[in-house]
Order: sequence, then C-alpha cells, then structure tokens
Amino acid sequence: MFAFILARLLQSVPVLLAVAFISYGMFAFVGDPVTAMLGQDFTAAERQAMIHQLGLDQPFYLQYLHFLWNVLHGDFGLSYRLARPVGELIAERLPATMELAVSAAVLSLLIGVPLGVFTGINRNSALARGLMTLSLIGVSLPTFLIGILLILVFAVLLGWLPSFGRGDVVHFSHWSTGLLTSSGRRALILPAITLGMFQMTLILRLVRSEMLEVMRSDHIKFARARGLSEHAIHFHHALSNTLIPVITIVGLQLGMLIAFSIVTETVFQWPGMGLLLVQSIGVADIPVMSTYLLLIAVVFVVINLVVDLLYFAVDPRLRSQGGR
Repeated sequence: MFAFILARLLQSVPVLLAVAFISYGMFAFVGDPVTAMLGQDFTAAERQAMIHQLGLDQPFYLQYLHFLWNVLHGDFGLSYRLARPVGELIAERLPATMELAVSAAVLSLLIGVPLGVFTGINRNSALARGLMTLSLIGVSLPTFLIGILLILVFAVLLGWLPSFGRGDVVHFSHWSTGLLTSSGRRALILPAITLGMFQMTLILRLVRSEMLEVMRSDHIKFARARGLSEHAIHFHHALSNTLIPVITIVGLQLGMLIAFSIVTETVFQWPGMGLLLVQSIGVADIPVMSTYLLLIAVVFVVINLVVDLLYFAVDPRLRSQGGR
C-alpha cells in the first residue's frame, strides 16, 4: 500500500510541474497589471519602477522559475489587484468554496444514489420514467440558468431564501463556516442545489444503468436461487458492485465541483475562490489566476489518490492483489 501511494505521488510531480508552466504561461502576456496597480495617473518612471519591482522586465523563463521557486516555499506572490499575498486571499476564500462543493456533493449523493437504485429496480414504473425525464432535463440545463430560475422562484417570487452572499459565518482560527448559523444555512441552499443538480442527475443515471447491468449478472441469479430476499439482493449484492464506478465518478465530480464552481459563485455572489478568479481575470491578476489553477491541479491529484484507495476498501479483488 505504501509503495502504491508513493508511486502515485511521484507520478503527480510532472503533472503539477506541467500545470504550473501552462497556468503561468497562459496569463503571463494577458492584460496590463502595471496599469491596474498604478491606476491612470502615473509617470513613465513610476511605471518602469513597478515593472522592475514585479519582475516583468525579466525573460519569461526567469519569471516562471522565480514563480515556481516561490511556490515551492509557500509564497504565491502578491495580488496585483488587492496588493495582498495570494496565499492569504486563497485561505480566506477556500472555506466558502469547500463548503459549497462538499454540500453539493453530499446533496447529489443523498438524492442521486437512492433514486438511481429505485429507477433501476422499478424501471417500468411510471414514477421511474418520470424521474428519468426530469434527470434528462437536469443534465441538459446549464448551471447559470438553473441558478437564475431558483433565484426567481425562491428568492424573488416566494421570498423564502436569500439570493446572494454567504450569510453569517463562524470563524475557527483560519477556517470559517456558515453551517452553524441560520442565515448561513439558508444562504447555502440555493447555491448547493444549483451546483449539485448536474452531478445528482449524472449519479442517478449512472447508478440506474449499473443496477440494470448487475441485476442481469449470474451472481444475482445465483443469489435468488439460494432464496435470499429481494432486499438483500438489491442492497447487498447489487448495490455493492454498483458502487465501484460510482466512486470514480463522485471523486472526479468533487474536483469538478471545486474547479467549476465559478459560475455558481458568480450567479449567487458566493465569496469563494471562483468569484475571486472571475474578479482577477478582469485586471489580469496573474499570481491569483496561476495559483488557482495550480491549486485545482493539486485537488485533482489528491482526489484521484483517495479514489484509488477507496477501490481497495470496496473491491476485495484489489485487496487480494495488493496482499500478494
């Protein structure tokens, strides 16, 4: 197991180096950060001094190596827009994004897996067909449209839930959460539903298709021949075999939720990393944009490692192979 984890970590090193190079190279020649920091009234000497201070007068490869060296030492640079360390900005926004992404993932699992099992077992019922139709709509609608429709219905017409912001939060050292306050929980409902809608319908359809496939397998027929109850067959034998591809999808989708929460955070003005990225793009805040992409790459690497380890817990064949 230790050798497996070490091999995965070593494989991730060139991936992270490539992402760091691409992320920095994509934004190195975009916009004019000097003007964004100095404003409109500045002299040529002030501009030249700022260019030298930021290191923009150096060749690109030296700028990249300097950026990489600082990242390895935990220094992600200074935000051109806010003139604050990027690490502080990410640390402030990370709790909001993680809270939103994890809530959306839990919501999609709690709803998607049971509905997928139900539609797989009762595939010919009218309710199952109706759920599959609704799931098709959920997969097809874009995220921003779902968010706008939810705001229109539940915030504007009914006035039940807030349409923007995070509500009141409770701080624990460097972490903050809105789950412990009433306004924070109410503010989380609409963004979590918006972000998790696609994942929920995807999990529903995946679990249904896997259940239909597993229910036709020989070991299910053998379980019925042994006289096992339908409940034991469905939830012990069939569902346990269905979970293996579901773990893969859920793990990767959690990374997608974190990476692509940009639209949801923009629609609901959720103070997370996605909104920070959108605000930084407009002024070519290169350190923030590069750090964001590098952080997302680290998240995917960690999630892939966790998914591989979960395989060992779910699939006994992999455990036996690992033992040998």
